[in-house]
Amino acid sequence: MTLPGPAPRDPIPALRDLLGERLLTSEAVRAQHAENEAWYPAALPDAVARPASTEEVSRLLALCHAAGMPVVAQGARSSLEGHHLAIRGGIALDLTGMDRVLAVHAEDLDAVVQPGVTRETLNAHLRDTGLFFPIDPGANATLGGMAATRASGTTAVRYGTMREAVLALEVVQADGTVIRTGSRARKSATGYDLTHLFVGSEGTLGIITELTLRLFGQPEAQSAAICRFPSVAEAVATVIATIQMGLPIARIELVDAMMVRGFNLHADAGLPEEPHLFVEFHGSERGVAETAALFGEIAADHGGQSFRWSQKPEERRALWSMRHNAHHATRRLRPGARTVSTDVCVPISALAEAVAVAQEEGRARGLMQAIVGHVGDGNFHCGILVDPEDAGEMKRVKEFTDLLSDLALRLGGVVSGEHGIGMGKIGKMEAQHGPALATMRAMKEALDPKGILNPGKLLP
Repeated sequence: MTLPGPAPRDPIPALRDLLGERLLTSEAVRAQHAENEAWYPAALPDAVARPASTEEVSRLLALCHAAGMPVVAQGARSSLEGHHLAIRGGIALDLTGMDRVLAVHAEDLDAVVQPGVTRETLNAHLRDTGLFFPIDPGANATLGGMAATRASGTTAVRYGTMREAVLALEVVQADGTVIRTGSRARKSATGYDLTHLFVGSEGTLGIITELTLRLFGQPEAQSAAICRFPSVAEAVATVIATIQMGLPIARIELVDAMMVRGFNLHADAGLPEEPHLFVEFHGSERGVAETAALFGEIAADHGGQSFRWSQKPEERRALWSMRHNAHHATRRLRPGARTVSTDVCVPISALAEAVAVAQEEGRARGLMQAIVGHVGDGNFHCGILVDPEDAGEMKRVKEFTDLLSDLALRLGGVVSGEHGIGMGKIGKMEAQHGPALATMRAMKEALDPKGILNPGKLLP
């Protein structure tokens, strides 16, 4: 694709007429929307737009399309690969003001929401219905952003990812055309699956302005546990045996000894600095008890010790709050450093090898890192503490992340199971997809011929 040249005209005056005070150009607001949770340099947009409706998004995109001005959708801005950064200027499209739950169809287990609704807000809205939305990436991300990045999280092993959770979308295309994809029906044989084309497209094909989401019944009982292991290998062996036995686990998370140290510093957790598994079971009272007992036997066979079980909601919340704050806890290991957070996903049978190599190669390069993982589906993360001004250290980090991606491909996996591509892994798309990358480029060219939607992301 040829990137757009100089804009034929400045759309800012027309955008100001459209949005009034909701088009912001102050340096302070632009700087706020230029930051990210990871290590990437700030990227200042020319303006921040805060639309209140699909119609406004449509008119905004029509104006920017005519002018060839980039538009980068933003939500909670919690992504870790620079997805939301306006690296070529243009408009930062802040969708957090489109934050209404439009409908809940309890009898059909679905809800219709605007993209600025966060997962926690939706679940608070559902509290009295007996239903919940299970996709839990940790951050209180917006649902539009979660769909755009195909988020998953700690519960994916049981409930799937945003790919499975999204039934239908309303999308504004690059030229301002509004389309609807999918429906509230649970199956379809009616042509191309456009819904799942946009899920995971990272804002490069269209702007999501409405989502229809699958809901689940709140489980009768929930039980969480934590146990420690002599080594990561034994913890991973426990995970593999648990999955292969078909135990209905809601969450199963690995944290290595360095990550436990981070938890102790950040949350005063008081845990032995050894690898741990955090697990959770959902179901009936009897089913949860039986599953927990079976898991305990499997873990004990692989050296698991110091089991701590709880069905108390406050204790379960404390456990998962600690896990969800892993990104911040990692920073406590090296105050003042930034975090390069990378993830890969491999077949379960290759998980132990992949984690072992990640630990060995990180140590060999003198890198301080913590490993956590949604290991029930073969996905794990390395949080590497870095000084972005240290060119030598950043070179070693790049070598390590490239090696990890190549390892995942060699083992039959993918270069990212959760974080996505954004800017950070754009160089691995050719190795991941081969000739299929040309098909992706053709889709981009067809839907965004001027290349205004999140340029510089996903596609090399």
